Parts: sequence; C-alpha cells; structure tokens
Amino acid sequence: MWNKSCKIKGLRDKSNKSICLKLFTDNANSNNVSAITEIHAYALGARRLFPDARTILDIGGQDTKVISLNSDGKVAKFEMNDRCAAGTGKFLEFMATSLQVSIKSFGGFALEADKRLYINSMCTVFAESEATSLMARGEKPANIAMGLHQAVVDRTFSMLSRVDGKAPVLFAGGVANNPCVKSLLEEKLQDTIIIPDNPDMVGALGAALLASSRKP
Repeated sequence: MWNKSCKIKGLRDKSNKSICLKLFTDNANSNNVSAITEIHAYALGARRLFPDARTILDIGGQDTKVISLNSDGKVAKFEMNDRCAAGTGKFLEFMATSLQVSIKSFGGFALEADKRLYINSMCTVFAESEATSLMARGEKPANIAMGLHQAVVDRTFSMLSRVDGKAPVLFAGGVANNPCVKSLLEEKLQDTIIIPDNPDMVGALGAALLASSRKP
C-alpha cells in the first residue's frame, strides 16, 4: 500500500516531533516524526470546524477523497481516487488551459453556459480531444466547460454514493473554491454543502489539532 507522506513545515507536536501527513497507511515511522493518516486529519479538522458534518468531500489538485463520518465525528467509511488526475483539480486546470481560460475564472466561465454537453471521458488526454472535437463542431467554449464540470461532479457523486454519504456535506480542497462545482454538487445532492473559509487547510488543521493534544 502506498505510503506517500509529507511533513507540514514548521508544525511540531508537544514533544517537538515534526507532524507528518500520510495517506491511509499506518507503517512504522522514524523516531522524530509523528504520523497521522490524511483521512484521520480531515476528520479531525472537519469536526472542529463543523461538528455536525457527516460527510467530507475533498477535491484537491491530485486526488479526490470522500469520507463518511458517524455521529461522533469518527471515520465510518472512505473512498479515495489517487491513481490518476481524473476528476481532480489538475484535470480542471488542464482543461481550463486547453480552453484558454484561467483556472481561477474557469468555474464562473462554465456558469455562463446556455447548454449542457455530455463529456464521455474523464481521462485528461481523451477529454481534451473530445473538447477539441466539440469546438470544431461549433459548440461554445462555456458549454464545453460546463460539460467538463458536470463530468467531475458526476464522478464525485458516484463516490459519495458508495460511502453512503449523508448531509451535512463539508466540501474541502482547492476545488471547493470553484463556484460551478459547488453549484452542480448542490443541484445533484439537492442540499446545501458547507465550504470552510479556507477549504484547502482542513487536513492541516486536523494534524495541528492532533499535535496539540499529544503529551510531550
């Protein structure tokens, strides 16, 4: 099992050990590093920010995580897409560049669509080819952008269904700043989702909370 990890710069627990965010492995660590799984870190961060949250959706640059929580804020079930960039922020960034739109304005640009197109592939290479074909057919770039966002949301919704995700849903990760993804998710869920002020810091907050709770 993959045990990719990274230290959070400047963050140490009470015993002066560096804090390390890992994916979902629990292998032994070196003596000077305290480890916390990424899933556990998100659960702790979400619990502190919104105690009533029952599901965490994190769409970052490289992966997508869906975490179902019980009433005590403990992890009940989770699913993770980390094998490719499909459906992640990197996918949206690549497609925004392909359509010559900045990633910061890509969500708003997609909301200008007057028609919804269906994008068949979530593979970045094939999706770009499909978008190019749609452009050649005279489809508006905003409509293509909407189709790409819809494909991301459809994939995400499938993951939410597989972990029996319940409301309230906390949306974390950089993609939570995308207004089109937020709008489409709420439409799909038929409910309002929660977005923290700094959605890309939820996991780091959880790691910090764990560090502060450990005895020296």
